[in-house]
Amino acid sequence: MVTAEAYLSRGVSPTKDDVKAAVSKQDQGLFPGSFCKIIEDPAGDPEWCAAFHADGAGTKSSLAYLMYSETSDPSWFRGIAQDSLVMNTDDLVAIGAIGPFFLSNTIGRNAHRIPGQILKEIISGYDEVIANFADYGVEIIMTGGETADVGDLVRTVICDCTLMTRLPRNRVINSANIIPGLDIVGLASTGQTTYEKHENSGISSNGLTAARHLLLDHSYAKQYPESYSETVPEDKVYVGSYRLEDQLPGSNLSIGQALLSPTRSYLPPVIAMLDQHREDIRAIIHCTGGGQVKCIDFSRGIRYVKNNLFPIPPLFKAILDTGEVEAKEMYQIFNMGHRIELYCRPQISSALIEIAASFNLEARIIGHTESCAGNRNEVQINDFSWTKLQD
Repeated sequence: MVTAEAYLSRGVSPTKDDVKAAVSKQDQGLFPGSFCKIIEDPAGDPEWCAAFHADGAGTKSSLAYLMYSETSDPSWFRGIAQDSLVMNTDDLVAIGAIGPFFLSNTIGRNAHRIPGQILKEIISGYDEVIANFADYGVEIIMTGGETADVGDLVRTVICDCTLMTRLPRNRVINSANIIPGLDIVGLASTGQTTYEKHENSGISSNGLTAARHLLLDHSYAKQYPESYSETVPEDKVYVGSYRLEDQLPGSNLSIGQALLSPTRSYLPPVIAMLDQHREDIRAIIHCTGGGQVKCIDFSRGIRYVKNNLFPIPPLFKAILDTGEVEAKEMYQIFNMGHRIELYCRPQISSALIEIAASFNLEARIIGHTESCAGNRNEVQINDFSWTKLQD
């Protein structure tokens, strides 16, 4: 079993082994082994299929709460809507879905701490990111949502959403089709693409519980006890040395800006890649929960050799430099420099990299796949390795 103690000790699992066990007996849908569950088309067309997907910004909203509390600026919550939405869109593009997407959002808040002006920023954030997607040909239809006052359950605010989409069955990308001999092309999580307004730290919406507790100064625990769970051991709460306004070493961003950097969507470049090279793209992995080890859950008898990763981005290096988390654990918690992987035939790798470059998005061949003996998968990153038996 893959574990990550820096995360587990704070009440969160990066790999969610218990969740996977709980759903292991459920029907896997039309394409077992795909990145998302795919079901029959609700419209009844036998040549089409559909997917519903739910996800959210996670504990990143707690960071927005800290920034809001420190600055009195509710606009820090605007990016949380993008985090919530992109965690869905970019899981769905991993099955080849390119829209239209139908969106419903859910906000659960403690009304004593989250006033209407914050709700307005979150909802405006959805409108803004939907409009930005439309500029690049991605259609997202907001169908409505729910805002619940659940102060007995929520300390600050939770921002989640659900997307639904349809796609032709012959256009599905199935991660069960990963085979030996493929290149792995990684798309960087840092920098600033043509469709982003600001530099991106690469943090996305995974590992934020570990990131904020490992980086931020313990004074925040005393100032804002509502920003974390009382079940977290005292010696695990905000054990870092940084204030939110401090400069992130090696970056133009402050610690607060870097931690709240909106989750990058890869839809514009990946749609262009699928449009030109879908037949030669065997799989797409969205390196979210589980980080660089996410791929270990897909296909069978595969060794994922990742021997040319991007340099570790400044934010992840700052977390590593705290000395509170082992380097091997970092690869299980964070994306460490790229969040989308395309598994493709080697002859198209350079073409995918060129398409990414047209969006000012860095891409590179970060590794390849090999055959692995037995019913198991392996991941190799530098001197680290992970093994998982497949049923």
